[in-house]
Amino acid sequence: MSSNGRDLIIFLLIILINAVVSLVYYLLSKFVFSDKDDRDSKGEKKKKHSLELRLIVMIIVPVAGPLFFIFSWLFYKLFFSEPVDLEDVVFSKDKVKFNVRAEEEKERNLISLEEAVEITDKKELRTLMMSVVSGDTQKFLSSINFALTSNDSETAHYAASVLQDALNDFRINVEKQYKKIREDSENKLIYAEALIEYMNEVLKQKVFIDMEQKEYVLKLDEVTDIFYEGAKDRINEEQMENVAMRLLEIGEFDRCEKWCDRIKMLHPQTLSAYTCKLKLLFNMGRREEFFDTIEELKSSSVVIDKETLELIRVFRKE
Repeated sequence: MSSNGRDLIIFLLIILINAVVSLVYYLLSKFVFSDKDDRDSKGEKKKKHSLELRLIVMIIVPVAGPLFFIFSWLFYKLFFSEPVDLEDVVFSKDKVKFNVRAEEEKERNLISLEEAVEITDKKELRTLMMSVVSGDTQKFLSSINFALTSNDSETAHYAASVLQDALNDFRINVEKQYKKIREDSENKLIYAEALIEYMNEVLKQKVFIDMEQKEYVLKLDEVTDIFYEGAKDRINEEQMENVAMRLLEIGEFDRCEKWCDRIKMLHPQTLSAYTCKLKLLFNMGRREEFFDTIEELKSSSVVIDKETLELIRVFRKE
C-alpha cells in the first residue's frame, strides 16, 4: 500500500474514532452523568442545546475538541464538584441589624424641603424631592405635604402622589392593627404598643385634615388607654406625653390632663411630669396653676431644659 493510501486510512480512522468519542461523550453527559434534578428543571432545554453545540464542535475539530471538553469535565469534577458547606450560613427570617455608615457628604448637602420649595431651579428641586422620598417616607410626611405648595407642577404632583400613598398605607395598617387589638386578647398589648409608636410618628406631623386628624388622635388615645390599663409597669413617660400632646393639639384638654396626671403618678421625677402639665396650662391660660407648677418644678431635683425655659419666658410676657 502506498504512503498516501496509508495516510488516508489513518485520517479516516481518526475521524471515525473522534466521531465515536464525541457521540459517547454526548450520551454520557446527557443520560449518565446528568443529575435527575437538572433533567427535570426548566433549564433542561438550555442544557440540551449546550450538549448539541459541544457535539458539533468535537466533530468539526477532531481530537482537540473531544480532549478539551473531556479534560475540562474531569478538571471540574476533581476540583469544583464538592458540595458547598452551609454549616455557617443561617437562613432565617429573624431581623438582623446592620451598622451602616452614614452618608455624611450627602447629608451635608441636603437642605430642608421647606426651604427647597423656594428653589427656582426645577431640576434641583426635583432631585432634592427624590432624595427625601427615597428614605423613610413616613418621617418626612410634613415636608412632602409642604412641597404641595411648590410652583413646579411636577414636584407638587409627585408630592401629592407620594403623600396619598403613604396616608392610605397608614389608614390600612392602623385598621389592621386595631382589629388585632380588639380580637386577640392574648397579644393585644404587643399590638397596642407597636401601634402607639406607629400612629404618633405620623400624627405629630399633622398631615391629615382636621376631622381625620381628630379621629385618629382619639383612636391613639383609646389604644394607649388599653396599653396603660394592661401594662402600667411598661408604659413610659414619653409614650404618655406623646398622646397627651396630640390631644392638646386638637383641643381635647380633659383627655390631655388625664395623661399628664398619669405621668406625674407613674414617673414623678421626670421632666415630662412637669412639661406635660405646663403645656396644658399654657394653652388653657391658667396662669396661677402654671406658676404653681413652675415653683414645684424648681423645688424638685429635675433638670430643666431649654424648651421648658422658653415656655416659661413666653408665658411670663403675656
